[in-house]
Amino acid sequence: MTDKHEAQHEPLSYRFLALVWAGLMALTALTLGAAKVDLGFLNVVAALGIASAKASLVIFFFMHLKYENRLIKGMVLTAFVILAIAIALTFVDVGYRY
Repeated sequence: MTDKHEAQHEPLSYRFLALVWAGLMALTALTLGAAKVDLGFLNVVAALGIASAKASLVIFFFMHLKYENRLIKGMVLTAFVILAIAIALTFVDVGYRY
């Protein structure tokens, strides 16, 4: 008996995963560097952009979303769209305070 959800892709190599990890470390260093620079309102935009890039790396490669079916990808995309709307509304609120 075979399971429909069996891995249908080659496992990722340790070298590739190490490169993704190195990318995450570089983005973390970039986050620390961006925190030390005063960009005003753009500090929040930069921090969220870097955090989104890090989350994408984790979700696509460590959590293997890249190899899932369309339904799972669609559900994750829907969650991100709702999150983006909430963040955009927060930006509007914060933007009008200054």
